[in-house]
Amino acid sequence: MHTLEIIIGNHQEAVDIPLAWLTALEDIGDAAAQMAAGFAAHEESSLIHLATLEVALVDDDTSARVHMDFMEIPGPTDVITFHHGEIVIGVEVALRQAEEYGEPFGREILRYFVHGLLHLAGHEDAEEDGRKAMEAAQEEIVSKLWAAGLDGKLS
Repeated sequence: MHTLEIIIGNHQEAVDIPLAWLTALEDIGDAAAQMAAGFAAHEESSLIHLATLEVALVDDDTSARVHMDFMEIPGPTDVITFHHGEIVIGVEVALRQAEEYGEPFGREILRYFVHGLLHLAGHEDAEEDGRKAMEAAQEEIVSKLWAAGLDGKLS
């Protein structure tokens, strides 16, 4: 797989996101994409064809609007992935989930980023079998990246 340019933008003000987190995610983005490509669900996944990936961190209102406009599902969500190369991450959802599960907030943001990459690698989580395979790949990637030093950069 070729090198992927990753641009992460914070498009919300509801939750404080340190600039260093955006930089850290951009810095490991290509490695994360390479790992996700290693778990590709099929050979023609959109991830291997992208030159640029844009990641937008958004609030609940924006997440809910995108969720309804593109998936016809009401309410905010964690991650929405567009196969043309955009991942939308709901940071307020991430914060609530991190608190609920006792996870560091930065790790939950990383988890959503990896989740979006796995969708781009062809994974689907609508059915239980696909969800289990995707979650296993996701947690393996998140654990490796976290252990490789992101724990200190996203806390």
